[in-house]
Amino acid sequence: MAVVNVQNVTKQFGGQIVLAGVSLEIAPRECVGLIGTNGAGKTTLFRIMAGEIPPDTGTVTLSRGMDIGYLPQEHASASDRTLHEEVGRAFDELLAMEAKLHALADQIAAAHDTPGVTELMNAYDRLHARFEIAGGHTFEVRLNEILGGLGFTEVDHQKPMSQLSGGQRCRASLARLLLEDKTFLLLDEPTNHLDIDATRWLEKYLARHEGPVVVISHDRYLLDRLCNRIVEVERGRANSFAGNYTRYAETKGLMRLTQEREFEKDRAFIEKERAFITKHISGQRTKEAQGRRTRLERRLAAGEFVTEQTTTHQSAAIGFSEANNSASTALRCDDVAIGYGDVTLAKDLNFQLAPAERFAITGPNGTGKTTFLRSLLGEVDLLAGEFQFAPRLSIGYYAQNEEPEDPKRLVLEELRQAYPELTEQKARNILASFLFRGDDVFKPIGALSGGEQSRVRLAKLILSNPDVLILDEPTNHLDIPSRERLEEALQSFNGTIITVSHDRYFLDQIAQRLLMLRPDKHGIYRGGYTDYLRTVEQAERSNATSKTKSKKPKQKKPKTQRKKSSPYDTFSVEQLEEKVLEKEMKLAELQEKFGDPKICKDADRLAELKEDVEDMTRELAEVDQAWQQRAAQ
Repeated sequence: MAVVNVQNVTKQFGGQIVLAGVSLEIAPRECVGLIGTNGAGKTTLFRIMAGEIPPDTGTVTLSRGMDIGYLPQEHASASDRTLHEEVGRAFDELLAMEAKLHALADQIAAAHDTPGVTELMNAYDRLHARFEIAGGHTFEVRLNEILGGLGFTEVDHQKPMSQLSGGQRCRASLARLLLEDKTFLLLDEPTNHLDIDATRWLEKYLARHEGPVVVISHDRYLLDRLCNRIVEVERGRANSFAGNYTRYAETKGLMRLTQEREFEKDRAFIEKERAFITKHISGQRTKEAQGRRTRLERRLAAGEFVTEQTTTHQSAAIGFSEANNSASTALRCDDVAIGYGDVTLAKDLNFQLAPAERFAITGPNGTGKTTFLRSLLGEVDLLAGEFQFAPRLSIGYYAQNEEPEDPKRLVLEELRQAYPELTEQKARNILASFLFRGDDVFKPIGALSGGEQSRVRLAKLILSNPDVLILDEPTNHLDIPSRERLEEALQSFNGTIITVSHDRYFLDQIAQRLLMLRPDKHGIYRGGYTDYLRTVEQAERSNATSKTKSKKPKQKKPKTQRKKSSPYDTFSVEQLEEKVLEKEMKLAELQEKFGDPKICKDADRLAELKEDVEDMTRELAEVDQAWQQRAAQ
């Protein structure tokens, strides 16, 4: 049964139809991946479903109790509130209840010898019950857990939002949305600005979500791990495909192949019919020719023929020339340490790369991935050791978020500036393969989107014909079809590739070996990201099994030895107040540990911490109840 129903939705802007009769049904707990080229209408559909803009025609219907949580791509405002305060606004109602509870507690303490204390106590009990049901004793734990999972440190909690980067504010918006516990989640590129660990954490979190989720993402790995249906927005329509992204890609490939065959067959038939009509329309077989023309026109009008050739979304056509692989070793890395000044990001790095080997580097933010590449290129001094390339190798470098040298320079001029030997026609042909057609080549570089600027830089890199490719996040800003074409080209490149990426699908397609950089260690693994993950998860299971075997079960006391009375029966009101403060401080100390990303990303330590928090919460509730009873006497 559908809990979200989009029926025949149409939307146009400035006379251009963006959505044309889109219909979509979403079941409870279904996770749908929404894909399509940039500008296809994905975000427009989200805004209509979220109620931000109305459709021109059609309806969006939600089942009763289906509240919407919408994460747009825009980040939270740069206010003076701290990160903790901004994200904690998800609990405004709980915080107000907590403040009222403290106020009632003060009134009870002041009035414990007066007749009005009973009424105050009843009011406190009713409010406290509501507070507990709403998660009042656990919201701080959840807040710290989510901030830690999304990569924020404990120090970040007290930073003003105005001091955070745009990426951090995006993560803050995501944290607040997750804490609001909305039933129906609409997430527009939620993994933007997340590192590889935070993305993995988010996948696990969303997998436990009780309601439906629709996610727009270029992260094919996330679409594979989470989604049970892919909806492609194309030419104003929405087409559904059962299964995850890989299943969609296989199905779409078969559909394109079938459509291509039908196109060729129908084109041959139409040309044959038209040739017959032209030849006989004025001869002895005029009536037959007229009849065939009528039938052909009727079938064409009814759409019985495939008259449009299939496309691959006009993704960039990328190709490399042959590389020099004459040396036995392309690169040696001997006892290398990287960092800046007194800060060491990684040390004791040792490996060799064979010619034509594809080597990938990944890891959380701040572990030195880009520093590694810049050190390799000689832009940053090594702290120890050395890199040694084979002689006479040409190197091509793709930098992350490189600013254009002259933003006013036109696209065509940018290419010919780098390669003056190119004729204008040759340059335009090359740019056309990177989706710059017609007047697009006369756009200023500074006016291009991030993805368009990336395509210009890739065109320049490929024209350099390198022996070694050094790539820093090459799939950033590229849509899915262009990413896939880049992967195809890199797989056919016969030189050496060294790439930094957090795109796990890309890593699986490209990497033969993977260097995982972490704050306290590093490791080199065979294969891509999935191979690495399989190794890590197997080790985690083995460690968990070992810990389970080593732990001795707690011996339960016989029922006759258990105390039925409270341990606080002999405590005075003042002593109980001190105990309440003591338990609150210990609970706060435990809750602060959720801000440690190391704990949030360690399943065993996180489980132990949650158990400790639950125990301390019970102890606090027990002593609080004893204090209330003693204060009322």
